Amino acid sequence: MSSLYVLLCLLSNNTFVRPQTFFVTGFSDMPYSDYYYIFLLFIYILTVLANSLIILLIYVEESLHSPKYVAVVHLAIVDIFASSAVVPKIIHTFLFDAQVITYEACLSNMFFSHFFAAMESFSLIVLAYDRFVAICFPLRYHIIVSHTKMLKILGMTWFLAFIIVGILVALITRLSFCKSTVVTSYFCDHGPVYHLACNDTYPNFIMARIFITSVFFAPLTLIVCSYAAILNAVLKIASAEGRRKAMLTCTSHLILVAIFYIPISGTYIASMISGIHQNARIFNNSLSATIPALLNPIIYTLKTEEILNAVKMRYKRRTAELDTMNH
Repeated sequence: MSSLYVLLCLLSNNTFVRPQTFFVTGFSDMPYSDYYYIFLLFIYILTVLANSLIILLIYVEESLHSPKYVAVVHLAIVDIFASSAVVPKIIHTFLFDAQVITYEACLSNMFFSHFFAAMESFSLIVLAYDRFVAICFPLRYHIIVSHTKMLKILGMTWFLAFIIVGILVALITRLSFCKSTVVTSYFCDHGPVYHLACNDTYPNFIMARIFITSVFFAPLTLIVCSYAAILNAVLKIASAEGRRKAMLTCTSHLILVAIFYIPISGTYIASMISGIHQNARIFNNSLSATIPALLNPIIYTLKTEEILNAVKMRYKRRTAELDTMNH
């Protein structure tokens, strides 16, 4: 089939070659890789359960009905969608020997995988904005960050992610594939797919850089700047206890930022500087797409005092109800 593509490309410069299918390789010569895919399935199940529990807790606990927890619920929903866009397809592809994927399904897989990765990044910057306003402008917080304004901000992130990723994927449709149809990744990843094309891929290269910058490095830069402002505001608080409480409200978010951005940044930087082995890239990217989504609700539950108090109060109320029923 590959030789046919080459022949068609040579026959005419105007020939447009769109393959019917792609082949997704996964790991290269890695023994026992099936066990790793089963591990990802286990992570996925825990992710759905943990995020569903935190959504349910915030929904039933009225003390958590604030703009901040609207953003936390949004992150939990995005985590479920992000994992669902990646893991079930991995399981179907590699555990059920379905590595051949149609052209249309490949583009769909590419869109949703990158879209929800972008949404995770944008969700973290919304939470950073919430902490920035809460600490730097505490007296005006409820005016600046209302429920309505938070929903509008979150809506804008969905629109922005849709536009950026939509253009990223749409540019693939202008490519002719006469080199190969073998995608060296665990899904229809944008970079490995567009590098297979035999016509001009410069627009795809530029859009890939725009995507990386706007979705990962720009949000990370804004988060770092917001915490620089937060640190400056905290240092101006007179009491040590006040400073401690202010920073305590940020620790869970800072941990999430580190878990999400550090592995992704490492992969992109390594790829641009010296390249990275296919297996290392797949291993790092697949963990980056699944582990943060599992850890987000756990960290927010264990590191956020308001959520811990809500859990304790609900447990006490439930215990009191059971005691009343028993007597």
